Amino acid sequence: MGFSLEAVGVIHCCFKDKFGVPRQPGLINSAHARLEFYPPYNQCDAFTGLDEFSHIWIHFVFHHCLGQQTRLSVRPPRLGGNRKIGVFASRSTHRPNPIGLSVVKLAGIEKRGDGISLILEGVDLVDGTPVLDIKPYIPDVDAISDAQTGYAQQAPEARFNVIFTPQAEQQCYRFTERWPDLKRLIVEVLSLDPRPAYLSEKSGNRQFAIRLYQLDVHWRVLEINLIEVLSIELVAE
Repeated sequence: MGFSLEAVGVIHCCFKDKFGVPRQPGLINSAHARLEFYPPYNQCDAFTGLDEFSHIWIHFVFHHCLGQQTRLSVRPPRLGGNRKIGVFASRSTHRPNPIGLSVVKLAGIEKRGDGISLILEGVDLVDGTPVLDIKPYIPDVDAISDAQTGYAQQAPEARFNVIFTPQAEQQCYRFTERWPDLKRLIVEVLSLDPRPAYLSEKSGNRQFAIRLYQLDVHWRVLEINLIEVLSIELVAE
């Protein structure tokens, strides 16, 4: 039986590409997003009662992975990228159908003109992500206290301290009027080490860059537990 799905909305957030996006929701509290709904789903009637919930499930499309070949086995970052497991035992983006599922904090419901947007916190989504559906998170049935988690026994912890060069500190201050939580966001993202697992032990003095909002953040690993932010540059929109 054939079927088709359509997006009900789209994500607008600080992460402009996959590099730097947290690998699970809820890891970076300062990762905010706005979920804009398309007509006819942007009517107030569709959201009556939603403000009584603190968190929601988001069903979305891994749109950066469309057209990629399905992988039956993957190397999860939690296992250091050294061990393969089955795709259905992972949350890899490389899936038979590129559908993702995240639970995020619902920080507010915003009416803009004739439409509705949801304000979200703790997202692990890329800007422009198509959203297929949302559902309220219900702790009594969604949180299972005795569930077993296989290789993901504990939530990822911050691995790095993050420092700023004087230049980066000044640049960060310059942009805080537009993005008040910018420094906190940079520290939270980099402390979790966004590098692919295969680079985590081989970076040397290599410099990296991540795109947050309209900014390129350049950084490098100084020591085994220290990252230095080198510069923060505005990218032409």
